[in-house]
Amino acid sequence: MGRYCARRLLETIPLMLIISIFVFMFIHLLPGDPAKQLAGKEATYEEVEAIRKEFGLDKPLLVQYFNYMKDLFRGDMGRSLKSNIPVSELIWSRFQFTIQLVFAGLIWGPFVGIVIGVICAIKRSTFIDLAGMLLAICGLSAPGFVIGLVGIQVFSVQLNLLPTSGLDSWKSFILPSLVMGTGIMATLARYSRSSMLETLREDYVRTARAKGQKESIVMFRHAFKNSLIQVVTILGLQIGGLLSGSVITETIFSIPGMGRLLADSISFRDYPTIQGLLMIFALQYVLINLVVDILYGAINPKIRYD
Repeated sequence: MGRYCARRLLETIPLMLIISIFVFMFIHLLPGDPAKQLAGKEATYEEVEAIRKEFGLDKPLLVQYFNYMKDLFRGDMGRSLKSNIPVSELIWSRFQFTIQLVFAGLIWGPFVGIVIGVICAIKRSTFIDLAGMLLAICGLSAPGFVIGLVGIQVFSVQLNLLPTSGLDSWKSFILPSLVMGTGIMATLARYSRSSMLETLREDYVRTARAKGQKESIVMFRHAFKNSLIQVVTILGLQIGGLLSGSVITETIFSIPGMGRLLADSISFRDYPTIQGLLMIFALQYVLINLVVDILYGAINPKIRYD
């Protein structure tokens, strides 16, 4: 296991280098000039050129990329063009808010989704199955911003039960948690049901029933455990999506997290901050996939990492 993890971590290095090239090129293809935005509308040509030279924006793209990577290997992600604060400090100050949002969604989303999926699989072709899948389809169909705005209108404006913004108390987590967790709940409900139904058709499940084992043991010791591999894969992807896809939630509820920082940086053409955020989002996807692969071995002893 240790050798497998070390090999996977080493494979991350060339992967992140390739990602860094695509991220760098994508950012510089965005329309607009950050030097002009930083200088202001009434700035002269000389002032804009001075700012461009100060931040190295006057150099060829290849030179800019190598300078960025050289600083990145030293742990320096550059300074924000907008605030002149080190990008690492800027991201870290927003990281805690995004992590709180992610955990708020993970507290209930995966658990409820898996429970709904398993119950629907056990009660296949019944009213319970129909109701559960209808709930999952509604959760997948409703955009996050619609759920957030409807929640604010009902629970904050009309009923005055929950705050509309910030993360100041436990009540302020309820609506963002609803937005963050609904999608993952609906997705896992559908995949859990599908995986559970597929597992229930396996020979070892029929053998366990033929031996006279209790239905609860057949369902949870044999069927449910073996159906988790596909569910864990989807869960890993969903967690990565929560970390990198929190822009809508943070914007609706005025939460100063990483998603909102990315949106603000794109609008200002803050190249160093955008690059830093996208690299972190890519790295967390890679690390989450590694954790998921390791969990495969814990769930299914047949899987070996040689």
